[in-house]
Amino acid sequence: MRVVLLSPDGMLGRAWLELLAPRQVEIVELRYPSFDLTDPASIAGLDLAGVDAVLNCAAWTDVDGAETREAEATAVNGTGVGELARACARAGAPLIHYSTDYVFSGEAVAPYPVDAPLQPLNAYGRSKAEGERQIRAAGGPHLILRTSWLYAPWGTNFVRTMARFGRERERLRVVDDQRGRPTSAEHLAKVSLALLEAGARGTLHVTDGGECTWFEFARRIVAHVNPACVVDPCSSAEFPRPARRPAYSVLDLGPTEALVGPMPAWTENLDLVLARL
Repeated sequence: MRVVLLSPDGMLGRAWLELLAPRQVEIVELRYPSFDLTDPASIAGLDLAGVDAVLNCAAWTDVDGAETREAEATAVNGTGVGELARACARAGAPLIHYSTDYVFSGEAVAPYPVDAPLQPLNAYGRSKAEGERQIRAAGGPHLILRTSWLYAPWGTNFVRTMARFGRERERLRVVDDQRGRPTSAEHLAKVSLALLEAGARGTLHVTDGGECTWFEFARRIVAHVNPACVVDPCSSAEFPRPARRPAYSVLDLGPTEALVGPMPAWTENLDLVLARL
């Protein structure tokens, strides 16, 4: 097996590297700035002959920053992804790409199906929705995996931040009016590989099982690192951010679970990560 991995030094890219390390897989690692998703010359120079999958873990992830730099976010998450998708289509190389719950409006009251209308409410969501559209328009073999609330034992993420705050502070306030599904990056990589090996194509959702608010998520994290720290719920209005967040962004896992089985509960995946912090 031969794969091209974009951004192997990111949170998800590292999960992919650790997953593939014990397997007989040739991994072509492409890192920024030697490979730039916004540079057509970088993409044109890709050798995709005989590649079993292109794993795109590169992305603009600064949600708030995208509000004032939307063109830059779209260059990475939209236009750059489109160029990559067209190169993959020409070579017949399957593209595995990661999208987000932020492509939806957040106004639903039941989990979003994979074919729900794209109605992003912030610039980051618009940039990711554009990437989805360009992949589909390219017409090549692809698998778009939407995910949410990504975390890992490494990198910058909510779990590591809350664990640090929990150790340093006596009291925390966390929003309790945004509901979604956390996702372990290691779990996401494992399910992605299972879907790839199952020949899945199109758009699917991959997260941990179950759902919670950010407050519920934080409370479990802090209870592990420092039970004496008190976590209080608060509203999003009390912590205004440049980018609007969806109030409800739970993704429907049914089609994914039909292919590879049930997703482990978020509490189970979280506890595995907390034990290694």
